[in-house]
Amino acid sequence: MGEWIDAAAAAERLGVKPATLYAYVSRGVLRRRRDEAGRRSLFDAAQVEELARKGRPRRGPAPSELAIESSVTALGPDRPYYRGRDALALATGHPFEAVAEWLWTGDPASLDTVSLEAASQGWRAPEEGLRAARAAQSGLPSGILPLDRLQVITTALAVTDPLRVHIDPEGVLVTARSLIAGLVDALPPVTGPADDGGRGTIAGRLWRALCPDEPSPGLLRAFEAAMVLLADHELAASTLAARVAASVRADPYAVVTAGLGVVSGPLHGGASYAAERLFAEVGEPGRAPRVIGDRLRAGERIPGFGHPVYKSGDGRATVLLGLVRDAAPGHPRVAVADAVLAEAKRRRLPEPNIDFALALLGGVAGLVPGAGEAVFAVARVAGWLAHALEEYGGRSPLRPRAVYVGPPLPD
Repeated sequence: MGEWIDAAAAAERLGVKPATLYAYVSRGVLRRRRDEAGRRSLFDAAQVEELARKGRPRRGPAPSELAIESSVTALGPDRPYYRGRDALALATGHPFEAVAEWLWTGDPASLDTVSLEAASQGWRAPEEGLRAARAAQSGLPSGILPLDRLQVITTALAVTDPLRVHIDPEGVLVTARSLIAGLVDALPPVTGPADDGGRGTIAGRLWRALCPDEPSPGLLRAFEAAMVLLADHELAASTLAARVAASVRADPYAVVTAGLGVVSGPLHGGASYAAERLFAEVGEPGRAPRVIGDRLRAGERIPGFGHPVYKSGDGRATVLLGLVRDAAPGHPRVAVADAVLAEAKRRRLPEPNIDFALALLGGVAGLVPGAGEAVFAVARVAGWLAHALEEYGGRSPLRPRAVYVGPPLPD
């Protein structure tokens, strides 16, 4: 029979108050029994030790949530953790490619790569796929947003890849690198050569597709950090869609297509485009009070503020805003952002989120309209495929059940 310890010892090992132990019991996290005299509560020592190693459990899922076990990303009070690593620290110290490999494999060696050029080796799409993806865009309307192009590109890359049905781990990794490279390289470049042979980092290649100007080192560093910060976010709506697709063994391209179909929503990846439009409407610092006031009086939500998980502030926004400020001190768009932030604080709005920071990056860098959505989507492909790898290793399709509230059924 296993060892049982009293409440004081269990609370000390877990670093919580005794009342928290009983909350864990009520949630089914800990087992409890009475001592022989029936006076003291005892707790399973092995279970306490396991919980101490894993950390404090999150609250149980709300009625609108679907609980799925995953080792990819945990959400802390103000930031995500990728396989136990602080995403904010990864964003300021590692290239996107290395972080993507970490999400996919959990291999610490992937984070040992310090050279950006070395990290991007092998991230290329087949020429046949690129030709098909570029040709598929030839009839699209002018002025189409980059995110719409990414959906077309994904389909074209899929139909030219005879290995897309290989969902063994190594096959998925090969496809993942090729797919992300294809998404970036098939976008029409705003500046630079139309085809550089897939050389350079993913961030640098995506910049060339979204910006007519060459980046300063500081702005490119902020751009890459944004990609790392956006690479995954636990079971966001698009990730859940991607996992459902993977759970029925849809190929990686179909998984990404499912994610792209959801990410465009204005309450998800499309929120950065709404924040871009807010910046454009404000235009200059002096207009911030009027624009925000008018929107609030009209009952509109101010885009770029508040987060359903990070109630006290989004640490990803703090890091990205800092990098943009360092890269472009005194830029007119930074002054606009400061005015908007000041007005939001005066009106006691929630803290800014990553969408606000991404919109500021786009404005300072001169990215094309809708670029934030594209950065979000390309970066999030890394997370979608990390979750897909978990589902490919599972046994059963994800099948939520509805709570029927319609007309009574016939007898």
